[in-house]
Amino acid sequence: MWRAAYGRTIAKFDITPLSDEPFSASATLRALPELGIASGRRTYARYDLTRELAADASADNMMLAIVTSGTGMMSQRGRDVTVHAGDATLLSATEPNSSTLHGNGSFIVVAIPSARLSPAVINLGSMLGRLVPAGNEALGLLRSYLGILKESDKLSTAELRRVVVLHVHDLVATALGATQDAAILAEERGIRSARLRAIMLDVVENLDRPQLGVGAVAKRHGVTPRYVQRLFEREGTTFRAYVLEQRLAAACRMLVDQRRDIGQISEIAYKVGFSDLSYFARTFRRKYGASPSDVRAAARSKI
Repeated sequence: MWRAAYGRTIAKFDITPLSDEPFSASATLRALPELGIASGRRTYARYDLTRELAADASADNMMLAIVTSGTGMMSQRGRDVTVHAGDATLLSATEPNSSTLHGNGSFIVVAIPSARLSPAVINLGSMLGRLVPAGNEALGLLRSYLGILKESDKLSTAELRRVVVLHVHDLVATALGATQDAAILAEERGIRSARLRAIMLDVVENLDRPQLGVGAVAKRHGVTPRYVQRLFEREGTTFRAYVLEQRLAAACRMLVDQRRDIGQISEIAYKVGFSDLSYFARTFRRKYGASPSDVRAAARSKI
């Protein structure tokens, strides 16, 4: 059923299981103008784009295949490449290729029209079947940035969707080796936005650190503190204001969580990085128009 419904009809692959374990596969497909995203997980199997299926391709797309867990083996134009978690390789949707994924692995495939990538990448065809290692900065930013596609509210207008597509094009081109002009444009557009998103995620994941300073965050991302500040200034805010906003929002979520008793209000404040309880109380009231205890009491009264 998966071979007929997904392989032959949607993805244009012939699928062959390679182990005795029960076959399992899942995929989520997202389509935007000049951008397709497929993500999923599958048991050990070979996916072949045969010459016959390649000739029937509906679009001349380049596919950046990213392994997010497990290990993949991919081949095209006589090149075989081993792709570990975090690595990627480029494949053409109009030429025969094959891929296998070990260990119930997971993947993301980014499909972009060749006509869009070719002018932006130095000798695009030479990248087919070549390894793009996990340490490639643009690839890492791309993996982080693709998370925006899960946030439907961020793609609510045609203009936002257009901007996201341009940013993904920029990041893929840079990961593959952008031309000088494309690299300059990407740095101003896609890479800057991806770095901002990665830094924002870093802040959210490390709110419990009282000393969540711009210097430490900048060092983790290989940029200067002033560069980080400029990223936030372009968004009409500051790094410090963003950290405070996220800490207050996290505290509010804990206070109104009716599923479990997280603890005293002081414990919640410490968990999200506040070391000064009076400062926490003042800024919380300024943000939400009520004290932390009033917010918690109101939430409990609804149980």
